Parts: sequence; C-alpha cells; structure tokens
Amino acid sequence: MTTLLASSVVRGSHQGESHGGVYRIDLQAGKVDQMLDWNTLDIDWQGRGWDRGLRGIAFDGERIYIAASNELFAYDRSFRLLGSWTNPYLKHCHEISVYRRRLYLSSTGFDSILGFDLDAKRFCFGLQLARVGSQYQAMPFDPLSPRGPRAGNRLHLNNVVCNPNGMYISGLHSGGLLRFDGQGIEPIAALPEGTHNAQPYASGILYNDTAADCVRYVTADTDLSFPVPRLPTEQLTHTDLGDPRVARAGFARGLCAIGEGLIASGYSPSGVAVHDLNAGRTRAVIQLSHDIRNAIHGLVIWPG
Repeated sequence: MTTLLASSVVRGSHQGESHGGVYRIDLQAGKVDQMLDWNTLDIDWQGRGWDRGLRGIAFDGERIYIAASNELFAYDRSFRLLGSWTNPYLKHCHEISVYRRRLYLSSTGFDSILGFDLDAKRFCFGLQLARVGSQYQAMPFDPLSPRGPRAGNRLHLNNVVCNPNGMYISGLHSGGLLRFDGQGIEPIAALPEGTHNAQPYASGILYNDTAADCVRYVTADTDLSFPVPRLPTEQLTHTDLGDPRVARAGFARGLCAIGEGLIASGYSPSGVAVHDLNAGRTRAVIQLSHDIRNAIHGLVIWPG
C-alpha cells in the first residue's frame, strides 16, 4: 500500500460553503488528512460541477501542480502556494499530467489540450480536437495568440496522459481513447459514453465507466469490472437536491495505478477504493465523506 493525494469538488454547494479540497490518504493506516480547503468566493456559481473545487493533480519533483477550473496552481509539499497561471484557452479544466518537461491540461471548455513549460513557467502548446463524422481532427494553436480557437465543449475532453508512444486523450463524448502522435490523431480503443480517466495500462485500457458506476480494465480477451462501493442510503447526507445530474452517489472519477496490479479509484460521496486486477477483488475502501455532493476528482500517488 502507499499514500495518495486526492482532490474533490462539491457539486451544487451554496456560496460561502466549502466546495472541495485536497486530501492526503495513507492507505496502509487508513488515515486521511485534509491539506487544502478550497473555500473561495471568487468563482463562477453557474452550472453543476464546473468551477467548484480543485481538479487534476500532478507532481514535478518537489512541486505539486493542481488545476482549478480556469487556473493552474503550484504548491510545495507543505502546501505553501508558489505561483499560479491562467490562460484564455483554459476553461473548465479537468485532469492534468506531466510528461518530460511539460505539464498537459485538458481544457474541456475548448475541447483542447494545453501544454505548460515547467522550466519557463508559461503556456507553450495548444491542440484543439474535433470529430467530423467518423474522423477526428487535431488542430494545433498557439496558446499565447489572441487568434486561438473558439470555445466549444462537444467532446467534453476530460483526460490526457502521455508516454513514449504518444499523447492519449479522452472525454465523455470522445467515442474512444484517442492517440496523438505529433502528426495526426486516431482512435485506438472504443469507450462508452460518460467515461473518465481513460489510459493505457499493461496490455489494455483502464478507465472509469462513470455511467455504469464502475471502474474497468479491458484487454483483447478480458473485461474486468469493479463496482463503485455503496454507502447505505440512510448514511448519505445532502440528498435534498433532487437532481441526480447535479449530485449522486456512485459517480466514478479519479484513477491511478499504484503498482503490483493494484489500482486506486475515486467515487462519490468522496471515497477511494483499491482494486486488485490480479485477484479480481476490491482490497480496501476509505471513505472521506458522506455528503452526496462531495466527489473525488484528481487522484495520484504521493511520491516517496
């Protein structure tokens, strides 16, 4: 077991209430420490999840990068704020990841991926995606230019990860896991509607099948599924919103591999489950909240 860092958003919270935070989770001890409470009034209160709370998390050495909806923050390991950056093409950011000397951000509001130079501390890369029929288009742009792309949210891109084989991009309506090789883009695996955190893993694809309330690992001859842990209905709080599109139990989001065939996945009300791909069973469940509005977003390993 290891230590994780998780972010959460609170969907449908009222102005003045806490609407998310960052938590360090010791899986071995079952201990949770809240490191940040994102309780600012300087947010957009329209929509559902949108601007409430903190999103993707990525490490670069001793620095922790955490995305809010329209801003990227850097902290040290004691969670002292080191800096923050905005960009006109960063809107409704979801997951982020570091590869080599760039940090990549999924800008859902522009159906785009942005790149942030970790040494120069500036945005340096932009790529907008579109689907035309059964084909996909990848259109590079300069994130520092005023003549960039128009806002759009057709694919609802919510995840980006990179490895030596390319950049992997997916979203609620992307239709599959897409791979950009620097020249063009192509789908490499089909995904159901409503997925989060899709990524290559071993010989297959790992993702949160959010619409089906489970996390899945799919290969050419395997389809392994773990259901989201469920709290008894009487233990849930803040259930009076009356709209499951705003907040519901069982919303699967946040996913990372933690080694030796183990993965950690997040869900709502905020909790983290550890699943064993080799044994096909859930090894541990750590519950952070009983508030139905409180949902895990980002989930990464805390480096030793």
